[in-house]
Amino acid sequence: MNTNPASLIRLLTLLWLLNPLWTNAQSPVAIALHGGAGTLTREAITPEQEAAYREILDRAVVQGHASLVAGADGVDVVVEVIRILEDSPLFNAGRGAVFTWQGTHELDAAIMRGDNLNAGAIAGATRVRNPIEAARSVMDDSPHVLLSGPGADQFAAEQNLTLVDNSYFSTERRWQALQSFRDAQGEAPLDRKFGTVGVVVLDQQGNLAAGTSTGGMTGKRWGRIGDSPLIGAGTYASNASCAVSATGHGEYFIRLQVASDICSRVQYQKIYLQAAAGHVIHQALQGLGGTGGVVAVDPRGNVAMVFNTEGMYRASINGLGEKVVGIFGEEGVGGAR
Repeated sequence: MNTNPASLIRLLTLLWLLNPLWTNAQSPVAIALHGGAGTLTREAITPEQEAAYREILDRAVVQGHASLVAGADGVDVVVEVIRILEDSPLFNAGRGAVFTWQGTHELDAAIMRGDNLNAGAIAGATRVRNPIEAARSVMDDSPHVLLSGPGADQFAAEQNLTLVDNSYFSTERRWQALQSFRDAQGEAPLDRKFGTVGVVVLDQQGNLAAGTSTGGMTGKRWGRIGDSPLIGAGTYASNASCAVSATGHGEYFIRLQVASDICSRVQYQKIYLQAAAGHVIHQALQGLGGTGGVVAVDPRGNVAMVFNTEGMYRASINGLGEKVVGIFGEEGVGGAR
């Protein structure tokens, strides 16, 4: 038997390449999520509120990461984790969504997969319990990308998704926020936070995916639609570059196509994810007067969590297994300016 060290190394390398279980075990996975950005200081929330936010952020990111490690498809994980956040009254998505000027709820969501650039979205839905599920169904079960209003609800019903009365999404906290907004005649932002939720992942197959879900802006009128359900503005994923989910003042994210701009800079300018996201959020967006942030992941498992506000609810586990859970600007790498 040939015991030459070089031959042994070649043999072990060949066995590693031929064994999919070994190969997958070495494949990095990563996840990052957000639950809104804005005026988030230690004085702005109570210790009890802070603990509640940290618990659900940590639980959501750990559960999503465990699914990725187990080999789950990235799109499935995006839906799984966003559903956790939509079911929590803490965020402006699903239950806990903000009120429109008329005192109702209109929900938006989008999802995109990076391997084939397929995408689905809904806007202005009023009855779908988990809007991200409807967006997923638009992507998988229709020839379209974006459905809106009554059509989105009708499609969700035909897909046998769970429907609820519009009052299901109501919370006293959001109702009081609407009253404050009405009293100010819509001229002042009421709690100066954007509670949109979003998730980006890299799965074991090397595929990227992104999803975003929101109730929009408090006191919105006339069927206003923000950036979250618009592919390229608030949600984008491409295996060639990165996956991005955004939160903030949507009108500015739409004008700058923030999510796709970050990925284009990674792909064509060959710059690192953190630098690309930093330039778009701190220079382009802020230069236009826009506020908010993004979470993003690239094909190597690098994570960026960048915002130009005082804080952003966020959590991540990168390709090295390093976990960050943060709210305020000074916490972890996500708060780096």
